[in-house]
Amino acid sequence: MSDHEQQQPTPRRGKVLETLARAERKVFTRPAPKSAKAQVQFLLTRTKDSARNLAERLGVSTRTVERYRAGKLTKPQKRLQAALVEATESEWQPQVRAQAREQAATSGGMMVTVVAYFGFTASGSSDDGRIRHITTPISPTYAAQILQLQENGATEEDLHPVVAEAITESYFTDRGTICDGLVAHFTHVQSIDFEF
Repeated sequence: MSDHEQQQPTPRRGKVLETLARAERKVFTRPAPKSAKAQVQFLLTRTKDSARNLAERLGVSTRTVERYRAGKLTKPQKRLQAALVEATESEWQPQVRAQAREQAATSGGMMVTVVAYFGFTASGSSDDGRIRHITTPISPTYAAQILQLQENGATEEDLHPVVAEAITESYFTDRGTICDGLVAHFTHVQSIDFEF
């Protein structure tokens, strides 16, 4: 088995974390590098030209990184391609990403679209839980909490209660003007999308 074939699987993110990353990619002003060679060259600039550090990050050998840098290898396997795309997009245009996050956390908030099972806890509530398709703005306060949790390495389980609370506050209680004391829980997330 060659160095190129000895790749480690890339970690799989949950739906909320993946959609937050996708929302950040939507604000890019220039496209990220697409070819494996361009991605490796870009990532090497971020690792101060250390092929060893990049190889560890991607889960491949240093020799494989050098081959892509030189253009000797051009078509990475699916796992390496996914790791290259993920690493490149996580490092691409950090100032643009920071500006979008800052605006969402301070003044603009975020828009969330979710299809999930929502259950409720409230005194006197007769509304049973069910699958709902909801699109609603999230306030800057909750956007800041969600983005801070993401930045601190939160798991899906950490994010679900905050996202559910944000949706409850915005959609179900109309910013606290109706249904006082209502708490919504969501599970079985079929799809979710954030937009800055």
